[in-house]
Amino acid sequence: MSESDLKAPAGACDTHMHFYDARHPTAPTATFTPPDATVEDYREVQAALGLERVVVVQPTTYGLDNECQLEAMAALGEGARGIMVVDDQTSEAELERLTGLGARGARFHMLPGGAVGWDIIESIAAKIKAFGWHIQLQMNGREFVERLGVLRNLPVTLVVDHVGRFTPPVPADDPNFKVLLGLLEAGDCWVKLSAPYESSSDGPPDYADVAAEARILAQIAPERMLWATNWPHPSQKTKPSHAATLKLLHDWVEDEALRNKILVDNPAALYGF
Repeated sequence: MSESDLKAPAGACDTHMHFYDARHPTAPTATFTPPDATVEDYREVQAALGLERVVVVQPTTYGLDNECQLEAMAALGEGARGIMVVDDQTSEAELERLTGLGARGARFHMLPGGAVGWDIIESIAAKIKAFGWHIQLQMNGREFVERLGVLRNLPVTLVVDHVGRFTPPVPADDPNFKVLLGLLEAGDCWVKLSAPYESSSDGPPDYADVAAEARILAQIAPERMLWATNWPHPSQKTKPSHAATLKLLHDWVEDEALRNKILVDNPAALYGF
């Protein structure tokens, strides 16, 4: 099957993407402001790949102001869920409002541009537990050993972005990779098989160094793997085709039944579709 012929199965979900709209102000913590990326633009991605569900993730550009993503989620309807950025000033009433609008997690981006940090991750996890939310974490995976104590004791589910984003990638016997494997094996950790360009030294089209990591993770816990486009690929000057993002999953997970689980069943369970 050629790349352009790839289609996702019915009910497939893109679990990580962002919207941008110049009507919304850039946060003072942000490091860049990408061009507009609209619901109409994203519908083209959905049509090209046969995607029916989506998880909209608050980008660093807007800091704690989630309204751009919430507007898009409302336009997308019942097939959309959201991951928001909140802090220790966010009220329970606001968390309840966000939950009603489809939010299912709190994002922590522990790289330049993030609006919240390690100092409040434990307090936020305790706060969101009552709403059934999880923590979505993006960090350099080479810090897993350093952060294990905190991550192991979070009272909510942990979702790790972008194949762990080990920058640069690490071999299977690296202590930091072993920490991620241990979190997976403990049972309440999920990983997104997405955006290998964020950490790969080998580069496209195969991202061989990240591919090696992804295959191991998918073998260890296929029932807690997720897939995502990371559209509109805001960090990339040369953006991958829509089909290329799905082809990577075919390369990393050869078994069709497991791929369908990652595309359909796993996100349905985690995000409540």
